[in-house]
Amino acid sequence: MKKGKFLKGIVTGIALITLLAGCGGSDNASNTDSGNSGDSDVRTVKVAYDQASKPISWLDDNGNPTGYDVEVLKLVDELLPEYEFEYVGTTSDDLLIGVQQGKYHVGVKNAFWTEERAKNFIYPEEFLGLSSIGLVLKKENEHIKSLSDFASNGMTLAPIAANNAQYTVIDEYNQKNPDNPVQLDAGDQFTVDVVQWVNEGCVDGGVIIEGPFKKQVIAEDGPYHKLVENVVYNEFDVIKTWPLFNLNEEEFAAAYDEAIKQLKEEKKLNELSEEFYGRDLFEVLESVDR
Repeated sequence: MKKGKFLKGIVTGIALITLLAGCGGSDNASNTDSGNSGDSDVRTVKVAYDQASKPISWLDDNGNPTGYDVEVLKLVDELLPEYEFEYVGTTSDDLLIGVQQGKYHVGVKNAFWTEERAKNFIYPEEFLGLSSIGLVLKKENEHIKSLSDFASNGMTLAPIAANNAQYTVIDEYNQKNPDNPVQLDAGDQFTVDVVQWVNEGCVDGGVIIEGPFKKQVIAEDGPYHKLVENVVYNEFDVIKTWPLFNLNEEEFAAAYDEAIKQLKEEKKLNELSEEFYGRDLFEVLESVDR
């Protein structure tokens, strides 16, 4: 009897060990596949976007990310089966800090190229989109259509911080046109209230991106909509915009480059430009000298 009970205990113990081993094996498999959507060959990458920057990127009425930059990356994702994009809405500042620190793998925020950013992020070979840039002027000066016109008339420009991409645009113009430069002063802060400065006569004009001008002046709920008859926006260029990759994401950036090349060849970006900006900014790019 004792021998039978002893053997029975051994069998029970072996069964218990087998059961525990099986549970442990299941946990390990789950941990291995974590973050890969059940497919070890697919890498999930976090894509940060500025969620309050319409028409570039924002949350739609259903709480889904959209906008030109976001929709381009959705098309890129479709062409990269080895990656799965996870979109994270955030602020512009958190996006920059988060991508640099590795919290996000890539970020989109209508980002221009600057020398300072090039030290902290990977700029891929292929740009993402284009942004209209222009002069804010009083209505009486709407005949000023270019930086050359602005400079030759001796007009004063609102200060721009030296680390602002808009400063780089004006500085590049001045380097190419040393005989007719724009008066360029570096401001102490990243941005100044350009529309207000122009309207109050502090300066003759200021550099601004089309999107913010529409949001501030054209939109009926804009803070300066009351000035819609007093100031104008005169486009003088379109600037290339880029996704910003974490410095350790060379392989991911290279994959993006291959995908975006295909999308440009298929004119998919032209279609999205029409959809979100109301016109094909790529056609404007072909007409300016940059």
